[in-house]
Amino acid sequence: MHTIRQILAEKGDQIWSVSPEATVYDSIRLMATKGIGALVVLDEGKLHGIVSERDYARKVILEGRSSRDTEVSEICSSPAITISPRASAEEGLALMTGKRIRHLPVVENDALLGVVSIGDLVNAVIGDQQQLIEQLERYVAG
Repeated sequence: MHTIRQILAEKGDQIWSVSPEATVYDSIRLMATKGIGALVVLDEGKLHGIVSERDYARKVILEGRSSRDTEVSEICSSPAITISPRASAEEGLALMTGKRIRHLPVVENDALLGVVSIGDLVNAVIGDQQQLIEQLERYVAG
């Protein structure tokens, strides 16, 4: 079974972030450039929250705000829901499903280690299940 730490090791620990004072426009542009759906919001190096494309759609577009005039701090999810690197992929997937979120900062001892997406966790769980099926098939076949 994959742990969150193993998933981060496989995908890399690149963290894309913005400050709470950044404009939503600059944040969305960074997400588009990097091909990602969310950014962590860091305030003086500490995790403040997370801002996603969903936040943009629901809290800027639908409310008629200007992305160039709105700061990330006004729309980000804060405090961010986080997970320990020791947790399993299944635990992470259950947390994300229960909270209806798609990105999960990984934190240990108040240090941000990375971010996992729901896709990362689904792929890990499917891989674990495929491995278990192969083991059971070998066991049954003798």
